[in-house]
Amino acid sequence: MADQDERLRRWRLVLGGGDADGTGHGLRGADAGMDTALAALYGQGGGGGKAGGREGGLGASAPRVARWLGDIRTYFPATVVQVMQKDAIERLDLTRLLLEPEMLDAVEPDVHLVGTLLSLNRVMPDQARESARAVVRAVVAELERRLAQKTRAAVTGALDRSARNHRPRRAADIDWDRTIRANLKNYLPERETVVPSRLVGYARRQRAVQREVVLAIDQSGSMAASVVYSSVFGAVLASMRSLKTSLVVFDTSVADLTDQLHDPVELLFGTQLGGGTDINRAIAYCQGLITRPADSIFVLISDLYEGGIRREMLRRVAAMTQAGVQVIVLLALSDEGAPFYDHENAAALAAMGVPAFACTPDAFPDLMAAVIERRDIGRWAERNLGGPGQAGP
Repeated sequence: MADQDERLRRWRLVLGGGDADGTGHGLRGADAGMDTALAALYGQGGGGGKAGGREGGLGASAPRVARWLGDIRTYFPATVVQVMQKDAIERLDLTRLLLEPEMLDAVEPDVHLVGTLLSLNRVMPDQARESARAVVRAVVAELERRLAQKTRAAVTGALDRSARNHRPRRAADIDWDRTIRANLKNYLPERETVVPSRLVGYARRQRAVQREVVLAIDQSGSMAASVVYSSVFGAVLASMRSLKTSLVVFDTSVADLTDQLHDPVELLFGTQLGGGTDINRAIAYCQGLITRPADSIFVLISDLYEGGIRREMLRRVAAMTQAGVQVIVLLALSDEGAPFYDHENAAALAAMGVPAFACTPDAFPDLMAAVIERRDIGRWAERNLGGPGQAGP
């Protein structure tokens, strides 16, 4: 009987139909509060549902929405709260209410919310701006906590490996510990010794800057989450002295935000989500930032919907690769799943040997390591992201 009651309770919460749901199960206490919160968003009054289903709604009342935001944080885990907030913004058109400080104080900070706030940056009243910055600051801090150390470790390791001398000429240059480990398969038991077939030397002394990295980020509205993640990664890479990192955002114009990389929150508020896209103009600007093509990595983060001159855009990418620049195109840098992108442009880039694929934030550090070590990036994408690696997922 207990199992039966629990099943009826769960079905009642799913169906949300009150007396019309057919379960005959009533809700009390926290269950009733949970059902009311769901009804406000997913019922008839909340922008969805069918006759006989949930009824409710949040209307356009900021106090009522703020209370609802508090309720869902009480009843649901943070991951569910973030989904419900995103649904509420889209289904109930709550964008305007996010400009009010009491609303911003009530929400659960996440990447999608940051994207929405950035799109409202130019119309945000002064009294809401500090609350918005607090939300963005909280999300950036969490992303840095989760991704920064992994990124630094992956990039530093790749730089060390790429600088290692595999043909040491003097005994003093041989890293005996690494040499022995690399040749353990050549151990001769009868002689109790290892016969090295490959010597591993110490890393050569390098110039302070070993690679130039240029990030070009499409700030059209569909790329909001990618803008947030890219800005955080840009700040992390800029903190490494072995890299010279530049960050450029673009729509139909180009903005160089490199001087703000020390503060990713300020950097994000320097973006302007929405508008058209001129990838060709952005690439032309980035070409001027590259001073050592053979030691440079150009990462274009865009859905490739070009509003500029397509032929020139492809010609510029070809020129960069021919000069020795490693060019990577990310159709998205986010956890949002398969992106929408221009398949024709992705295929044209693939024909040049330039991989174009979506990348998750957790995979980006290893991607940068693979690029630094000059591995086959198409194969890396197939192995790590499950996509073809040449024309997106």
